[in-house]
Amino acid sequence: MTTLFTPRDDYRGSGLVFPTDFTFGSATASYQIEGAAAEDGRTPSIWDTFSKTPGKVWNGDTGDVACDHYHRTEEDLDLMADLGLQAYRFSIAWPRIVPTASGGVNQAGVDFYSRLVDGLLARGIRPVATLYHWDLPQYLEDAGGWTARSTTDAFERYAEIMGTALGDRVHTWTTLNEPWCSAYLGYGQGGHAPGRHEPASALSAVHHLNLAHGRAVQALRATSTGDPDYSVTLNFHVLRGQGDGAAEAMRRIDALANRAFTGPMLRGEYPADLLDDTSSVTDWSFVQEGDLATIHQPIDVLGVNYYSTATVRLWDGVSPKQQNDGHKGTEGGTAWPGSDQLVEFVEQPGPYTAMGWNIAPEGLEELLVSLSEQFPEQALMVTENGAAFDDEVSADGTVPDPERTDYLRRHFTAAHRALERGVDLRGYFVWSLLDNFEWGYGYAKRFGIVRVDFDTLERTVKDSGHWYRELVRSRTIAP
Repeated sequence: MTTLFTPRDDYRGSGLVFPTDFTFGSATASYQIEGAAAEDGRTPSIWDTFSKTPGKVWNGDTGDVACDHYHRTEEDLDLMADLGLQAYRFSIAWPRIVPTASGGVNQAGVDFYSRLVDGLLARGIRPVATLYHWDLPQYLEDAGGWTARSTTDAFERYAEIMGTALGDRVHTWTTLNEPWCSAYLGYGQGGHAPGRHEPASALSAVHHLNLAHGRAVQALRATSTGDPDYSVTLNFHVLRGQGDGAAEAMRRIDALANRAFTGPMLRGEYPADLLDDTSSVTDWSFVQEGDLATIHQPIDVLGVNYYSTATVRLWDGVSPKQQNDGHKGTEGGTAWPGSDQLVEFVEQPGPYTAMGWNIAPEGLEELLVSLSEQFPEQALMVTENGAAFDDEVSADGTVPDPERTDYLRRHFTAAHRALERGVDLRGYFVWSLLDNFEWGYGYAKRFGIVRVDFDTLERTVKDSGHWYRELVRSRTIAP
């Protein structure tokens, strides 16, 4: 997003009331919380392999146990009900469902998610299921991963399995979470699994992820016997420019980060400037006849993940800093894989979260309004927003986290202002329900509104969780 925007104030709204049909939820991801990495037929994903590669994850942490959600599902469901969540966005671990290259279905894996969905419905919580939140089966990566067209065949089959199993009860299907991360961080920059540094492969992965989305929507529609909504979740870059080439730097990153996905998914075409910008890296011959029509499937809601803004400039010839390995941030980065013009990500003014990401609630309002203007018929949902801070447990056992509470208050204010401006915003999922395995940062960064003691696995609702419970109950932003 490149719209110039001036914030009105500090976004600390109070007394703002959300519509009665606005959905309040929270979100997690399978590898980040489930644990049970080698139980009940599950086989390794690329993140199992990556996290066990020395030097890839802080402190050598892995998701082998994580929050042990696999064994504590009922406890966590009760926790969601206590918080008053109206919807829960979870992801399904692909290697738990199709554990081997033979394509056979692991019924124990299907049964786990069926119990989870039934438990949500029994508590009046809408199940929002994401098919892919980065845990590609390792056997598929061994065969080429997202650079191989065959992975889209496997994803379509996986979608058929899950549509058949849960499509009578799931409220919303989400095909992919943040394919930008999967493609660029996984295959280009290398900070995420599978850790490859191949610019052309990153762009091939972009296309095959887009194609997988379209094929999955078709498969889910064909197999779901209920009446679910269909969606995809993208992490958009809200851009600021610096220097004489600011507009050009923003255009290039907007093409690579945003329009590389919205173009084919929502318009049925790749942007011409994206193809021109990357012509020295790839000829895009992996795009076959009929692919764009397949990708361009109608969806009911577009998921929007937002954490911070990004400032970019054309590289001035001085060796730029290496890009942050964080899965959502772009602070301190250099040229993106696939661009033949170097663009540097530069430091932005604070304040910052514990991830080093700037806190900019105005960016969320700007993003929602911009998307609404670009795609006026498309309903939106904030599918992730939240912040990591260094929480500490008080002597009385409570977890005061005023910084996170303030962060959420300001971003919910931004969402409310977008609603006031006519944006068709259907709801908001706080990231995250639980402290969890934060990818390359291991267990060092805590995003949860519920604290997890990673020694005892005890859950404690933080003050931000209590604040959120009251927001859900009253539908009103309180101080």
